[in-house]
Amino acid sequence: MCVVTPVNPPRLDRTWPPPPPALALREGVRVRILRSVHGDPRAAAALAVRLTDGQLTGSDPLPPEPAALLPELLAPYRHAVRALPDGTRLLLLLAAADQYPVATHAFLRAVAAARLDTRPLEAAEAAGLAHATPGGVGFADPWTRIAAYETAVPADRRDAHRLLARVLHGAGESPRRSWHRAAAALGPSARLAAELAAAAARARAAGEPALSGVLTERAADLTPDPQAGSRLLARAAADAWNSGDGDRARLLAARTGTPALDGVLALRTGHAGDAFDALTEGAARAADGPSDPAGEHARHLLARATEAVVYTGDLRRCREAVHLAHRLGIEPPGVLGSLAAAVDGRYDDARDLLEATAGRCGPGGDPTLLLHAGIAALMLGDHTRAATATVRAAGAARARGLTPLVSQAMEFRAHADLWTGRLRAAEAAALDALRQAYATGQDNGACHLQAALAMFAALTGDTAVCRDRAAAARSYALAHGLGLPAALAQWALALLDLGFGRFDSAAARLRALAGLGPGHGHRAVRHLATPHYVEAAVHTGDTRIARAAHADYDRWAHAVRSADDLALSARCHALLTPGAGAVEHYRTALDLHDRGTRALERARTELLFGAALRRLRLRAEARDRLHSAREAFEAFGAPHCAERARAELRALGAPADTAHPPRNRTPRLTAQQLRVARMAADGATNREIATSLALSPRTIDHHLRGVFTRLGIRSRIELVRLLEDEQGA
Repeated sequence: MCVVTPVNPPRLDRTWPPPPPALALREGVRVRILRSVHGDPRAAAALAVRLTDGQLTGSDPLPPEPAALLPELLAPYRHAVRALPDGTRLLLLLAAADQYPVATHAFLRAVAAARLDTRPLEAAEAAGLAHATPGGVGFADPWTRIAAYETAVPADRRDAHRLLARVLHGAGESPRRSWHRAAAALGPSARLAAELAAAAARARAAGEPALSGVLTERAADLTPDPQAGSRLLARAAADAWNSGDGDRARLLAARTGTPALDGVLALRTGHAGDAFDALTEGAARAADGPSDPAGEHARHLLARATEAVVYTGDLRRCREAVHLAHRLGIEPPGVLGSLAAAVDGRYDDARDLLEATAGRCGPGGDPTLLLHAGIAALMLGDHTRAATATVRAAGAARARGLTPLVSQAMEFRAHADLWTGRLRAAEAAALDALRQAYATGQDNGACHLQAALAMFAALTGDTAVCRDRAAAARSYALAHGLGLPAALAQWALALLDLGFGRFDSAAARLRALAGLGPGHGHRAVRHLATPHYVEAAVHTGDTRIARAAHADYDRWAHAVRSADDLALSARCHALLTPGAGAVEHYRTALDLHDRGTRALERARTELLFGAALRRLRLRAEARDRLHSAREAFEAFGAPHCAERARAELRALGAPADTAHPPRNRTPRLTAQQLRVARMAADGATNREIATSLALSPRTIDHHLRGVFTRLGIRSRIELVRLLEDEQGA
């Protein structure tokens, strides 16, 4: 066991290191620096000032062994370990070798086999460096464990690894035994390299990519064959990526020059356009090679290339990937064929292909194919099936140890939850996925999640957070060719304007979105935003472009036969139809909404219908529609939209509220605001909250101001009282 909370031994100099100057770090870099130094904030600050410009901006991976850059940090720990008796140091060395980088849990067996006396551990406990546990030894912090291993001479380290290897003979322990045998090796060995590679294959099949990566990297170090070593490094890089260690994966990949691996890494942390090129090149090489006779690896790489197309928004490149698949004799995987058909305007063909892909969402499948099933369901407007597929994709990825795919699946799950009105749960899940994306080096995925969170903030009327997240998403997206989050961020800002009745601004943003090309915009997002553009355009009186956009949207809605899309198309018809002729279109829209899942859009349709009925002087039905819309928006946590319904009711001369306001005020907060509020009430500073939630202090300040506004309070003291009152209620 290794306790990760930094606790300095009593005898160490607590004044080291002096606080370095503050650095403006990108969020993903800041999170990974903290992770690399085991959550120690002082070590993180000391490491940050030693990094290169490329490492500080995230374009280059962090160093593989941060402790090596911090000798002054480790010096007092080494001194403390050296001051211990020989027997104590031996036990600590054995425990350290047993714990990292592979946890083997063999310390007690090794002690028994070597007939070692454990009483010397009392000296380490008295010094505050370690303590005995039921499973072996618990170190005071990771730095003490590192010092216990590094202060030993190489011969003693090798003896410790040999002893641990000797006692690891249980079922399933052969990969860990091989690790210790290899750690004790004096030099290259083809036999040991083969043993490690075989052990890594077993660990990989068992869903332990972190273990298989360590074993494979050591096998590459020990093999005397340079070509075999390069192949092993590529596998180790893939394992490191799948285990969530993006920095190590990038460092290893740089030593191999493997297009497929470069493409996977670029897809999640580099330029998405480069990712497409590398992945299609890798697919072509895989299909031409002897190791992929069935074309499974090539098909998988083409599926990832399709994801690169989705992220960039350059949907025309789907044609290139489809042509490559046909040349290689491979059926276009996932949503590739359907996207190509949609780009060509073959909407019926696209629907059939999407249905086939969305239908492959059964439990226990390949997580990449399940992810594509979720994307296909989203394109069909089937949010229930999209949620099912993406949750299953995340579950399948967890079962196989594929950490990056978990947060990627949750990126697309956020869209399903967004439009079905599960805003609080969706925001909480997206925030968890955002932290995981940053921690695992998936900054492209984090950018997509930032844009999704901007959409959540737009729907709930949180202006400061929406603009903050949209700005962060757009800044990163434009630098990395990510048209999807760039377009989503632009849409979020337009939706925020629309919710507050700023129709000219909303229409201008959505018109700009229509003119943005790949890497800056996204054809699919522009298409999905059509109903909001029509609404804004009608209020500004300029509907020429909106009518053309609606005609294409209507054709797609009738092709896919989605109740929600048909409802929104009917709403557009109503908005574009003057006078009483709009009424039947609104009724049709609401009937279709009742068969769909986009509850938020249904509330918006009722609001627009109620306003139209008021202008037609159909007061009774107008009042009912507007009250229904107001209640729905309040339930969804969208107070700015509820206020628009109240304004319409006041214009109608009807009372805006029919019930007493809720006694509890905390339900007005978003999931993130509630988390920040509770931490602030517990006495945490803005900086402490920011560190805990992997956000900037400026964002925390935005959240707290939003909390005070929504709760109608002015200070933290009032916040503490309100939360105490509501907990006691």
